[in-house]
Amino acid sequence: MNRRDFLKTTCMATLSASMGTIASLSLAQTSTSVLAARGAIPTKGFVSPHKALFYTREGNNLVCLLCPFQCSLSQGERGRCQVRENKNGELITMAYANPCAVHVDPIEKNPLFHFLPEIKCLSVATAGCTFRCKYCQNWQISQSSPEETTNFQFTPKMVVDKAIKNKCQAIGYTYAEPTVFFEYMLDISQTAKKNGLRNVYHSNGFISQEPLKKLCLYLDAANIDLKGFTEKYYYEMSAGRLAPVLESLKVLKKEGVHIEITNTVVPTYNDNVADVERMCKWIRDELGKDVPLHFARFYPYHKLKALSPTPTAIMEALRNTAIKVGMKYVYIGNIPGHPGGHTYCGNCNKLLIRRFGFTILEYFIKDGVCSYCGQLIPGVWSI
Repeated sequence: MNRRDFLKTTCMATLSASMGTIASLSLAQTSTSVLAARGAIPTKGFVSPHKALFYTREGNNLVCLLCPFQCSLSQGERGRCQVRENKNGELITMAYANPCAVHVDPIEKNPLFHFLPEIKCLSVATAGCTFRCKYCQNWQISQSSPEETTNFQFTPKMVVDKAIKNKCQAIGYTYAEPTVFFEYMLDISQTAKKNGLRNVYHSNGFISQEPLKKLCLYLDAANIDLKGFTEKYYYEMSAGRLAPVLESLKVLKKEGVHIEITNTVVPTYNDNVADVERMCKWIRDELGKDVPLHFARFYPYHKLKALSPTPTAIMEALRNTAIKVGMKYVYIGNIPGHPGGHTYCGNCNKLLIRRFGFTILEYFIKDGVCSYCGQLIPGVWSI
């Protein structure tokens, strides 16, 4: 066994021992180490009220226009996101400069497989969410208000400085729903751009078009959770709606943001082959066959703890369905070591990136093209 094979085997054995626990851990549960290890003091319920954007007045109420729910808020009332409040006739956000989760991650964790592989990303999140997903793995923060979480005082400039200090080349807005801390995200992303950093957005895609277009001026990549492909599923599983998410995907495409899509496969809920086939055809026709599509294996969380993880056979069947429809880059996530986690050339089908979990073991893309046949591989491959 040569040195490279030895290192690869050792790496896979080590990761295999650890990935079982990684898959069952909340991302946010291990997210504050970057700050906590460096002396930052977390404070339960710390808030830094900040003027919110995107709202209008309707009689004595304020109507929030950030997301399609358009909550109408009376004095002292908050939206369903648990973050935005009518305070004395002005819309105020309680999710600004007070993240409850900050961590250095590999970019692949977002997941982004066609965007600057192996770079480090400083991931940031506050409490709150627009949805109520029954299987949310970060429900402790997404289903809480900022007053209920343990937060750090962390201004946009501090976020960028921390990213640079930790040799991160991107800042990720993730873990919970970043739309709810829109103003904070926008200010960070503007400062990040000025300092040569990339901005990546992992979102449920439930955002109004005007704020999304404003954000797109600074976004480089987005992974959108397309949770299913029926309005019934969205309502029952997430208390959300499908149509606005599809519109967000089209806006991101039109604005030139690199897009990847994640579909978490919940057994007996959204694993219907016919629905998945319709979803893949929509992606192919509206966004393009080259958009990376990640089928993520469900694990029991939050309100679905009695449900078993998605069978591997179902994951493989849905991946095959997507490929038959014409999708070129289809992944299976949350099953470490599965061949569906690798990248293959959309032309010659040769293996281009071999992964185990979030670690890259082999890499055969040079200057954005397949090292074997010269096919251009869609994505962003260099800074």
